[in-house]
Amino acid sequence: MKRISKVVPIVFALFGSLPGPAIAESAVETIAGKVIAVGTTTLRALESVFQFDLESYRGETDIFIYPGFKFQAVDLLLTNFHQPKSSLLMLVSAFVGYSTMKKIYAEALDKHYRFLSYGDAMLLEKA
Repeated sequence: MKRISKVVPIVFALFGSLPGPAIAESAVETIAGKVIAVGTTTLRALESVFQFDLESYRGETDIFIYPGFKFQAVDLLLTNFHQPKSSLLMLVSAFVGYSTMKKIYAEALDKHYRFLSYGDAMLLEKA
């Protein structure tokens, strides 16, 4: 297997099915104007619908979210603590900002929070 680059993470495609922006926007009004993504997969699916202005979404997306990404759909993210050097940690950094992400993870390490799928979770607000 040939390695493309040390800095290009592998981002796996995900399958999802969501209503289009018009339906999603009307649902937002019932949640006090805030869109809450439960998990990074949900965030990626929602942002795909809004980034590409789709009427609806049923299929795969390989959207790669990294610092500098302009979020259009999600305001809050409920997620667990991710591995260092992972594409999901880059997503968290894009969502809250690099310095905030560093502070959150420093506290998590200091207080011995559990990482990965069966670990502790955090509710993040978009920067």
